[in-house]
Amino acid sequence: MNITQGLHRHLQQRADAVAVRESGRSLTFAQLAERVARLAGALKGLGMASDDCIAMLARNSQRYIEYSLGVPWADGVLNPVNTRWSIAEIVYSLNDSSSTLLIVDDAFKDQGALIASQAETVRHVIYAGDGETPPGMLNYEALLAEATPVEDVRRGGNALLGIFYTGGTTGFPKGVMISHDNLAFAGLSAMSRGFFGPNSVFMHAMPMFHLADFSALYCLMVSGGTHVILPAFTGEAALATIVEEGVTDLMLAPTMIQMMLDARQANPDTAGLELASIRHIVYGASPITPALLDRACQAFPAAGFFQGYGMTELTTGGTMLDAEYHCVKHQLSGKMYSAGRAVNCVEVKIVDSQGQEVPRGTVGEIIVHGPNVMLGYWNRPQDTAQVLKDGWMHTGDGAYMDAEGFVFIVDRLKDMIVSGGENIYSAEVENALCSHPAVAQCAVIGIPSDKWGETVHAVVVLKPEGNADLEQLVAHCRERIAGYKCPRSVEFRAAMPLSGVGKILKNELRKSFWENRTRNVG
Repeated sequence: MNITQGLHRHLQQRADAVAVRESGRSLTFAQLAERVARLAGALKGLGMASDDCIAMLARNSQRYIEYSLGVPWADGVLNPVNTRWSIAEIVYSLNDSSSTLLIVDDAFKDQGALIASQAETVRHVIYAGDGETPPGMLNYEALLAEATPVEDVRRGGNALLGIFYTGGTTGFPKGVMISHDNLAFAGLSAMSRGFFGPNSVFMHAMPMFHLADFSALYCLMVSGGTHVILPAFTGEAALATIVEEGVTDLMLAPTMIQMMLDARQANPDTAGLELASIRHIVYGASPITPALLDRACQAFPAAGFFQGYGMTELTTGGTMLDAEYHCVKHQLSGKMYSAGRAVNCVEVKIVDSQGQEVPRGTVGEIIVHGPNVMLGYWNRPQDTAQVLKDGWMHTGDGAYMDAEGFVFIVDRLKDMIVSGGENIYSAEVENALCSHPAVAQCAVIGIPSDKWGETVHAVVVLKPEGNADLEQLVAHCRERIAGYKCPRSVEFRAAMPLSGVGKILKNELRKSFWENRTRNVG
């Protein structure tokens, strides 16, 4: 299997069908294949050798799709750069992967010059924007125009597809090595659940550097659906694009869902938008609160909702909660709020600290075995050995499994709060807090306590019209969870620190409390 197979098939069978739409412009499969072949030729003309790593620092775009296909077409390795990183983190990833070329767009052309001056292995920076080419950079469109298209080497199988860096917020990031077969399995497994097809119109709302969106890109290339590009996510822009393009399929983080719903509620121009084209919504990347899930189901009554649990090391896929469980029956049973069951061809277990499977209903660590599991961490054999044991990926996520195999996430194990000898799972406290009508977002962390070791601290973003204080929130929580789990302190903020895919960065929230402390959380 390889990432370019789908493009060849659709070039043969439906060359004039629309493959990509962006800002009113369209590319057919024939046009996309021509540009991909020219990009591959241009990269080789710049001296790219087999197995060279090529980086891209850019927002979502048609050219990002061309990069994702063109690099392996030319027998190279992808390094999609996290756009939220600092210069130091980006330079580290380029040096660590020995990336030889860097592609930047208009949003990152200024940083590109600085990064290139510090990166040891980058020979050229390619400007893939629509303005004037910055001094010292090569122009993407000029390179394609001058290049001779080359044949696809059909790099695939267990060969390295890309190094997808994860982390970077608690030290330098780790490069997750994903093979073509890893991606192919994850994509085909997702398609077997009933979404993505030749009539799908998928909006790239999540950043393309993220492996979740990359897996969707693969599914679209296999099925022949249409890629609709959203360069930068806002709730208003997402809603408008859905209507304008007739989007049928979405993949979103819970924070993105909330931003869309809040925008629709707050803006008269979007409140009445017809969103009936949406058939499938896959949500994941971080836990969703029951209150937000209920609200989303009401806002998109025609959509089938699917929850995906995974991580970069699993090529995103571990478990899936299918659309049939998003209903009143399973809302009452509680299964609607689970992470679902193991996806096709994957095994999932819940184990104790010794790696032994625990009884159903007992909290332990999720471990996963299957063809989706990464090859390992780039240049980090010790880190790889810590998480890959006998072929099982140890995720670091705490959960329990019911008698039917449904997995219920309780927390990242490192996020568990130990207060006075009691284990407190932050997700449980967050669910209680988010059910308060004034709360828009919240995050719960443990902070140092001389008496208890740690106490529960809540960081809360209120709705624009919301009003609440510590006493009111604690009283609300006491009606839903045990008293010892309730927050002992609350910090109100205007906004949360978020990752590129909308995860709340708890390490940023903890930083001021745990500096110069012995507890190692991140």
